[in-house]
Formats: sequence, C-alpha cells, structure tokens
Amino acid sequence: MAEDGFAVAVYREGDRWDCALLPPAVLAGVDACIAALRQQPHEGGPLALVDVADEFFVALRLAPSGAVRVLLSDVTAAEEWHLARQALDLIGDAGQEPDPAADPEEVWPAGDLGIFRDLGLDERELGVILDDVDLWADEMLSAVADRIGIGEPFARLLDTLEEPRGLPPG
Repeated sequence: MAEDGFAVAVYREGDRWDCALLPPAVLAGVDACIAALRQQPHEGGPLALVDVADEFFVALRLAPSGAVRVLLSDVTAAEEWHLARQALDLIGDAGQEPDPAADPEEVWPAGDLGIFRDLGLDERELGVILDDVDLWADEMLSAVADRIGIGEPFARLLDTLEEPRGLPPG
C-alpha cells in the first residue's frame, strides 16, 4: 500500500539542476523510489525527495558507483510508517534507534547527512533544518531545495499539488 505524500526527482540536465514530480506509486516502497531514481539522468547524482504525509522525508541519491545514499529525516517515523522502516533498513548499521526515554519532540535523522554537501548544503546546515520541530516535512524539503539551488522549480511543483494541509494531530 502506498503512503500519503509526494515524491520529486531532482536531476541534472546539462549545466543546470531541475526537478519533476514522480508518480504516487513510488511511495509504495524504497525499491520503487530507487527504480524511479535510476530512470533519471545519472549526471551529478540524481535525487529523490520523498515527503510522507508531511510527517517525515526520505532523500535518496544515486552515487556514481551506482550505490544509493539515504537520509531519513526522523528515525522515529519507522515505528509507524512502512517507507521509513524500509529506509532505515537500507541505511543498515549506520541507522540509529531513538532512545525510548527521550523527549518525543526531538527528531533523530538517520543515514547520510552529507548527501547534499557537494550541492552547497553541509551537515551542520542540514542539521539545523532537521532539528526544527516546527517545520513540516514539505517545509524542510523546501529549505533543502532552496539551499541546493532548486528552490523555484521545487516550489512550482509543490504549488501543483494543491492539497491543503490538515490540522496537526492534537
């Protein structure tokens, strides 16, 4: 079963980066996301930015070697969301489990925090975005998109989704 959300492919065409909305079927699992990522032009290391119900995001990036780099914005999402669990499984030993006694308002990213480094977003700056518990996942992805130079095309894609955000759980 597919999760609720959206996925965007970020790819390089010539000397510029662009992005395109991926079909909702890629939300069904990490394998579908990776398959869609492998269909993008390989120059520069294409990315898939996947928002699940505005709760968390998964970033996947195809390395020149063909390996897949993975970032999960919040490891605690793996307790409730299939896609997050799959991303954490793909991260493997590098993933961390949250401390059950920790503050539930805290967020623990897992995976490759250097996934955007060559695009101008280092681990420290990414950490600031991921640590902001007041941001929805789409807002985090918008901040990432701005920092890596695809803010405008990413914003245009989000505008086409036209689904109003519901009220946060109370």
